Amino acid sequence: MEIRDAVAIVTGGASGLGEATARNLALHGGKVAILDMAQEKGHALAEELGAESAMFIQTDVTNEGSVREAIDQATGNFGTIHAAINCAGIGTAQKTLSRGGPHPLESFSKVIQVNLIGTFNVIRLAVEQMAGNEPNKHGERGVIINASSIAAFDGQVGQVAYSASKGGIVGMTLPLARDLAPYGIRVMTIAPGLFDTPMFDRLPRTAKEALGATIPFPPRLGQPTEFAMLVQSIMQNIMLNGETIRLDGAIRMQPK
Repeated sequence: MEIRDAVAIVTGGASGLGEATARNLALHGGKVAILDMAQEKGHALAEELGAESAMFIQTDVTNEGSVREAIDQATGNFGTIHAAINCAGIGTAQKTLSRGGPHPLESFSKVIQVNLIGTFNVIRLAVEQMAGNEPNKHGERGVIINASSIAAFDGQVGQVAYSASKGGIVGMTLPLARDLAPYGIRVMTIAPGLFDTPMFDRLPRTAKEALGATIPFPPRLGQPTEFAMLVQSIMQNIMLNGETIRLDGAIRMQPK
């Protein structure tokens, strides 16, 4: 898929990995609908990228009506959707059992609802639109790219909810690709390692450097632009389908 003139929706697009992705797509001539709950950041980013390249739509990925409305607005403004990049997500740090008792079911359910069900909600509604696209010379009509995490494979103490949600994204990648192959829609997942995103904003520089030093190479936190580069490569390489790519500098997380 060519980036130039391709229309993408990016969930969690107002900050972190999603913001870097939106910026990179716009830089290469794509058009981006930024879907996020953060109105101030989302509007500011869309304004910076320009009305011809970007728009912001406040969206709750867990709500069917909200996502349908976002897709309708994006297609109404840009004509269609060729790509959906799912970066929206939340995390929590709670053990299955601690001195305070068992893991609260409410917080576990919320992480699953946003990270896993929210991702699937966007996918199922986006592909309905993509299936009507005119296929390109390869027969391709669209591409889905999901953000998982290395926690799907190397979940640490206290990450049971987060790991379950991200593992679910990995687990549905191949069946989604198989389901959507007849429509010419590809599905890929990226599992980032330790990246310098707003999640680490509260940490001092020395703590960030210490975390980065645990990565074999390069010994630093990943940059959101590097995630965006991989999104671009996936969009452009039609043979990438039904797989999860670890983007982690060869780190394997320890239990703690």
